[in-house]
Amino acid sequence: MAETRRRFDPEFKVGAVRIVQETNKPVAQVARDLGINEGTLANWVNKDIEQRLPSNGGVSESEPAELLRLRRENAELAMERDVLKRSVVL
Repeated sequence: MAETRRRFDPEFKVGAVRIVQETNKPVAQVARDLGINEGTLANWVNKDIEQRLPSNGGVSESEPAELLRLRRENAELAMERDVLKRSVVL
């Protein structure tokens, strides 16, 4: 006998994901409390996390420029530190 699949409305999914994120309870415990499969809730949580991340690998448009600036600043500070170390030795 085939079992019918349960359908959940988007509001229920969002609410379940919010419970997991805001209470920091394990997915398994929240799933048991709500009477749904643990894997189903885990999929919803993972999908929500993926949707919140920027689509280009986690880097926004302004971050590459900032990263380049910070790397240059870091290199400059390292050179200044080396110069100061050498001057202390002399």
